[in-house]
Amino acid sequence: MRETVVLVPGLLCDAAVWAHQVAALSPSYNVIVPDLTRLGSMAAMARDILYEAPGRFSIAGHSMGARVALEVFAQAPERVERLALLDTGVHPVWPDEASKRQAMIEISANLGMTALADIWLPPMVQDGLLDTDPALRAALYAMVERMTPAIHLAQITALLGRPDPRPLLPLIRCPVLIGVGALDRWSPPAQHEEIAAAIPQARYVVFEGSGHMAPMEASEAVSSALLEWMHQEGQPE
Repeated sequence: MRETVVLVPGLLCDAAVWAHQVAALSPSYNVIVPDLTRLGSMAAMARDILYEAPGRFSIAGHSMGARVALEVFAQAPERVERLALLDTGVHPVWPDEASKRQAMIEISANLGMTALADIWLPPMVQDGLLDTDPALRAALYAMVERMTPAIHLAQITALLGRPDPRPLLPLIRCPVLIGVGALDRWSPPAQHEEIAAAIPQARYVVFEGSGHMAPMEASEAVSSALLEWMHQEGQPE
């Protein structure tokens, strides 16, 4: 039976963020991209993934999705063969985070998802990329516009209620990939160096020329890293 890999999208993202990786992994693996638009807590999102996934699987998360992947590991470490965390963080809620996220919620609620994308997307990618790569711009905007203010609110609620995974990191023994865009302004490389240092034998990879949306901005490099990660011997049963 083929191994299963779960690819967890981040805030305001869906399967489109993983399109290149799904294409790269599908010839050899069963790939699942969960829907995180129906639930308002990371614990519930993790339980939903565990319900849908087979008994054992590998899991990769991007941004908020990586925090969900850590919660999956926290709930059922014996079921996770490999773990990959991309463009993310493990810090608790910042003192001013709730107010900043509330401002974004008000934009989506009052002005709509396109208005939110106009403000939210530019810092998420390499500076100026939305102007020079119309195909990527169209894909990113379409993804955000598939979301709704209600989904945005639920996901922000999940983020603001997130657990602190830092005590978990030294306990992780399965193969771990930590990856980040070299130009990620939202979750910078230094943040990922600290995560990698806290996890025994984690592999740390920087995706050159990419901002926060590494699976789309550096799609070839991310797919290559995930394929190499999937070739590592998994956690023993």
